[in-house]
Amino acid sequence: MTSKVDDRVPVLIVGGSLVGLSASLFLGRLGVEHLLVERHPQTSHHPRGRGNNVRTMELYRTAGVERLIREAASVLAENHGILQAETLTGGDQEWLFKKIDPGGALARLSPSGWCLCSQNDLEPVLLRCARDLGGELRFGTELVSFEQDGDGVTALVRDRESGEHRTVRADYLLAADGPRSPVREALGIGRSGPGDLFHNVSITFRAKKLADAVGDRRFIVCYLTNPAGAGALLPVDNEQHWVFHAPWQPDRGEILEDFTDERCVALIRAATGVPDLEVEVTGKAPWHAAERVAERYADGRVFLAGDSAHEMSPTGAFGSNTGIQDAHNLAWKLAAVLRGWAGPGLLETYDAERRPVALATGARASARSAEHRHPGYDVSPGTGRQAGMLAVVLGYRYASSAVLGAEADAGPIPADFRPIAEPGGRAPHLWLTRAGTRVSTLDLYERSLVLLCGPEGGAWQAAGQRAAERLGVPLDCHRVGHDPQATLAPEPGADWAQLHDAAADGAVLVRPDGFVAWRARTAVADPEQTLVEVLERVLSRS
Repeated sequence: MTSKVDDRVPVLIVGGSLVGLSASLFLGRLGVEHLLVERHPQTSHHPRGRGNNVRTMELYRTAGVERLIREAASVLAENHGILQAETLTGGDQEWLFKKIDPGGALARLSPSGWCLCSQNDLEPVLLRCARDLGGELRFGTELVSFEQDGDGVTALVRDRESGEHRTVRADYLLAADGPRSPVREALGIGRSGPGDLFHNVSITFRAKKLADAVGDRRFIVCYLTNPAGAGALLPVDNEQHWVFHAPWQPDRGEILEDFTDERCVALIRAATGVPDLEVEVTGKAPWHAAERVAERYADGRVFLAGDSAHEMSPTGAFGSNTGIQDAHNLAWKLAAVLRGWAGPGLLETYDAERRPVALATGARASARSAEHRHPGYDVSPGTGRQAGMLAVVLGYRYASSAVLGAEADAGPIPADFRPIAEPGGRAPHLWLTRAGTRVSTLDLYERSLVLLCGPEGGAWQAAGQRAAERLGVPLDCHRVGHDPQATLAPEPGADWAQLHDAAADGAVLVRPDGFVAWRARTAVADPEQTLVEVLERVLSRS
């Protein structure tokens, strides 16, 4: 590879879909200079990848884009639940579930909520916000090759319109380049798992009269089981624009070209139960449901995220959410190492934390597809007890050197979700008042480590400030209480100590990604030295 370097950046992101764009957003929020290259000329125009779970929306809230995403998703704001029916007009109909959050119980656990925002609506928001933060994002630009050494990665990229080649030198490369990832293939990283599960053709279409058959049923998706037109119907605007996922059997010799407009129209009419429905097919795209996880998420200075690292069955939208959370986990670690307040060993925890979560989540996604009898997936549901959705979405946990005191052999996903601070788990949500402004504890976690001290934890707060100065580590120290010296006041009825499983003189150290790194249930004799030792271990400085 040529020695001439045209661009130098700390981080090169390959891939500009949901995960790559989210990585750019998160790095931009942390002030990390980076370059993103995406081979396609623009963001996705196909309505897919629509389910954004509550944890992902918490991350977008912290990154300052939740409101913009909800505005982009407003047309589907009232859509909830999954309906199963032989046809839309028949009598055999069953709600697999009617509300994502029945009774509004989720509000006690999070300041955010689920959001139905199609990929073609979400990606432009992420792109605009990432660029506003100073990110350089080049669409229509592909990675040609790369080499890495002990100090960084040298990549050759090509503008697909002009043919111009440029050499990029980066400290690290983040590959978010999809399930057929050229970066992963170049590194020789294999994958494990069941492999292909089923195949669909996603058909976008316009049908002005379909809304009459749907009526007031505002579903996220409707699984239609009529043998003449089995598939999944998804609303785009609840009026004229829709998507139909038709099962596809390439293993039986069926090719994409077999899905002619005429056949697609016939399938949609049979599925909906409206034989004379006027249908205009506007697009077709194949997609493959699979369960695979890369054998490792990193090779030297190159990291995999999103579909390049894992593929999951689409039921529950676990794949895209897991990928976005990959990017968030890695972003703060890259920032910490690049800025010098963490050792390079911190980056090794990315694989140790995210890969087990993907393995467990992928298995749960496949099980959910079987439970919902997803069209095209002919597998019977398992009989064993499965973790609930909240346990998968909010309860996943980490065991690595960046966590001290995690429960031994707990596994990445618990059977039941408990909204209690545990080392390795998501820090819980608690409404607070800070300088007269209402904030969630989750709003505190982004650019620095945070030490939350109980109402009688003044010694921890002072010790944390001294420890941070000694080590040169960004650490915000807060005492939660109602006296004038407390920096955060919990709302009436909130119990910080109970929620964090600590005494009033205890403390909790939370990482920039909002996960608990360490907890002291009570006061200790030498809090400053204790915190110095904890920080050095968590940040791989010792």
